Amino acid sequence: MRLVLILLAFLALALAPASARLPSQGFADLVERLAPAVVNIATRQRVEGMEDLPRFPPGTPLERLNEGAGEAQITSLGSGFIISPDGVVVTNNHVIEAADAIEIILQNGQRYEAIVVGRDPATDVAVLRVQARQPLPYVAMGDSDTARVGDLVLAIGNPFGLGGSLSTGVVSARNRNIDAGRYDDFIQTDAAINRGNSGGPLFNTDGEVIGINTAIVSPTGASVGVGFATPTAIVRPVVEQLLRYGETRRGWLGVRLANVNEAAGRAGLDGAAGALVTRVTPSGPAAAAGLRPGDVVVSFDGRPVADSRALTRMVGEAEVGASPVLEIVREGRVMRLSATIQRLEETGSGPRVVAGADPAPRRRDGGPRSGRIFGIALAELDASLREEFQIEPEVRGLVVLGGDIGGENEGVLRTGDVVEAMGFQPVDTIAATRAVAGEAAIGERAIVVRINRGGAITYRRLRARS
Repeated sequence: MRLVLILLAFLALALAPASARLPSQGFADLVERLAPAVVNIATRQRVEGMEDLPRFPPGTPLERLNEGAGEAQITSLGSGFIISPDGVVVTNNHVIEAADAIEIILQNGQRYEAIVVGRDPATDVAVLRVQARQPLPYVAMGDSDTARVGDLVLAIGNPFGLGGSLSTGVVSARNRNIDAGRYDDFIQTDAAINRGNSGGPLFNTDGEVIGINTAIVSPTGASVGVGFATPTAIVRPVVEQLLRYGETRRGWLGVRLANVNEAAGRAGLDGAAGALVTRVTPSGPAAAAGLRPGDVVVSFDGRPVADSRALTRMVGEAEVGASPVLEIVREGRVMRLSATIQRLEETGSGPRVVAGADPAPRRRDGGPRSGRIFGIALAELDASLREEFQIEPEVRGLVVLGGDIGGENEGVLRTGDVVEAMGFQPVDTIAATRAVAGEAAIGERAIVVRINRGGAITYRRLRARS
């Protein structure tokens, strides 16, 4: 009888609703400890070109309003978190990338001007620093690889400008690819994440940061329980490099990759994991190591390779100058090759491949290599962007690097799309794109763009505002 009662008790616990299994006292003590290290980020961006506005006559009481009349300011809000007592703040790059001034606001109302230590558009991570007279509260980054689907998580941030707001949920999924970039590996959560939460921390119940709240999927622009956080497994090495160098220093192998498919199956790997090599850059590290198109990489430096995205991340995280062993399958035979990793130099306009430490040449005409049009980040194509996004040499246009979360054109284009024409006019430079976009923006009318998506041509309509 006693055994039956014990079994019934276990069964009742298993069938209890999730809310009944939450801590009976809630998370108040934990939040009280963590919240002081979560900050609100206010940015200001000057918008020039308003010289034609009327001015008040000199000597009148309203003359003082003429100051700054030739420019306007756009203010936006986001979140971040302090990771050291000397004022190092981590946030999303998209929160601060266009800012002319950045202000950090603590929970107690203290305000500090922040400087940018470094930015990494590829992972949407930015590091800021503030100067304070006293040590600041801070939180620690944990190991996101230990997070499991179903684990309880807490998000603290600044949704809609409401600072110090808490939401709770669970890890809904791991290793999500949402086409935000080439290093996609998001934690999905149903904790409410809204505009203003971007850059804020996702905590586990030990009070460790396991991710940066970065994006949501929503038909309304507000949370519907599908949010995404960049895991600390990606964030931590980026932050360390930005603090050390002020930039990221990623590895480069010199290959184009695809997931294992029928071609790999003909090589004897039907149904297996790995990354298929589709092209090898001449004189690159992979070519020197003896890699060939058709090889399938199944292991990198002793770690199994699940797919092409996994190998891209492994190579990017590899130390420049290191010589990892690649285990490959070639025509059914397992082989091991050693490749010396070179550096992938990245800038705000996208990556540039360089051998060693020599900087890549800049545009001689001083023109921009990247820019934002209607909330879409675009870059002029160069050799390494073609390699990263597997764009054929004959394709002309601008590659999509990402888009504003919650913007008017969210989801219309995908990262890696090539915009070949706008308004039925071919474009391959930022200057040409802005000229066409400027005409459309006058009346805020929609504009048709021709897209090359993986070799297929399609058309999309962009709203002429971000």
